[in-house]
Formats: sequence, C-alpha cells, structure tokens
Amino acid sequence: MIVNERMIAYINSLDMGNTSFLDEIEREALDACVPIVRKEMQSFLKVLLAMQRPVRILEVGTAVGFSALLFCEYAPEGAHVTTIEKYEKRIPTAKENFRRAGREEQITLLEGDASRILSELTGTFDFIFMDAAKGQYIHYLPDVMRLLEPGGILVSDNVLQDGDIIESHYAVERRNRTIYKRMREYLYELKHEERLVTSIVPIGDGATVSVRIR
Repeated sequence: MIVNERMIAYINSLDMGNTSFLDEIEREALDACVPIVRKEMQSFLKVLLAMQRPVRILEVGTAVGFSALLFCEYAPEGAHVTTIEKYEKRIPTAKENFRRAGREEQITLLEGDASRILSELTGTFDFIFMDAAKGQYIHYLPDVMRLLEPGGILVSDNVLQDGDIIESHYAVERRNRTIYKRMREYLYELKHEERLVTSIVPIGDGATVSVRIR
C-alpha cells in the first residue's frame, strides 16, 4: 500500500462513479478477479482526459476493455481508441463489452504481442496509456516515444509495485526482481528523457504522467 488505506477509502467514498454501464463492467471484472484501473486512478484519468481532450488514444493492455470504454466515455466526441491485448482468454470478453456498449466503431482492438504491434504501428497518438506487463514497459518505450506526438501525454500505471520499488534489490522476492529492475530502469529513463517532462504520482499503485515537449 503506497497511500494510507483509510485515506484511499475516504477519497473513493467521495467518487460519484461512472456511467451505469461502466460500473456494471467494473463489477463483472472484479467478480472475475480481473485487474482493472483502481477507483482513484479512474478519477485521475478522467481529469487528464478533460485537460488534454485527446482524439487519438493508444492503450497497451486491454484486459476486458474497461479502461478503453472509460476513454470512449470521457474523451471528446469523435475520439478513437486503439488498444492492444495479448491474453487470448480476455479478448472475447473485451469484444463483447465493446459490442454491448455500442463502441465497436470507436475502438480498434489489436490482438497479439505488444512489442510486435507497437513496432508496426504508424502515425501518432496524443494520449498513450500503458497498463500491460510491467516488466515490458522499458522495452515498449522506444516505439511509444516514436508514436507519441509533441504535446501528447503518456500515462503509465502500476509503476511503484506496492512500494517494492524503493526497497533494496535483496528485499524483493526473487521472482519479482526482474520486474523490479526493469521498472526502476523505466522510471529513470522517463525522468531523464529530454523530450519528456515526467511526474511520478503515488496514486493507486503508482503512475507516471509524461508530456512530450519536443
């Protein structure tokens, strides 16, 4: 836990939720133990969408489609979401959720390995959301930088690993050490990349917000 649990509970108690359909998708995902963006992160994303008003959104990590639908609901009218998912068992659920929401024309779901798909994408995006395998963020970064237009925003979720990121390498469970090392490298690159201005925010399980300045 990064932020005091009582504080998170209080902040979330003030939240008015989303549309009834999004709330339903969230309940279904939680009942199926599918991880989705946390309540406080949802609120944060909605603020960023209201500020940036992106029309070309790229998401790495679809899961069951909750965050893609959140983008559709709170981005400007006419916004389009391109989302990437590798896990075959979740793809049919995401597609069905897009159909139920009537958003099939607004969302392009690309199936397969994100590294390959990102390398093949062309054009630029004004908002990119990273919420996939945490150990791969550092490998995605070169293509993400190529795809992020000047003035665009990159948001990366779950970067503080429940606080493990500040622990000694030896205090982290052996099975998590590769992710730990790669995430620390990723955060360093974001903060030292001259084309970006980045803030690391202790919200949810940690997020970064980067603006491409050139």
